[in-house]
Amino acid sequence: MKDKLKKVQENIYELPKQGKMNVPARIFISEVMLEKLEDNAVEQLHNVACLKGIKKWALSMPDTHSGYGFPIGGVAIFDLDEGIISPGGVG
Repeated sequence: MKDKLKKVQENIYELPKQGKMNVPARIFISEVMLEKLEDNAVEQLHNVACLKGIKKWALSMPDTHSGYGFPIGGVAIFDLDEGIISPGGVG
């Protein structure tokens, strides 16, 4: 899934909205760190972008890596009325 990331600007890569994604996903990461990024972390971020009520983007910070359902270093904002509370989005 890492191969689907598109460079938006320096140190920002985006997984465009596709399939069941409600929003695009963005990772703030350098090219050097991107080479070492686990594909599973990108897949987990993709899954976060599919969650009900998510707003604008599913995000991951430079230290992102695989977590338990939600990538470590992941950030998401959800609609207060229609969103969810994710116990996986902690860190």
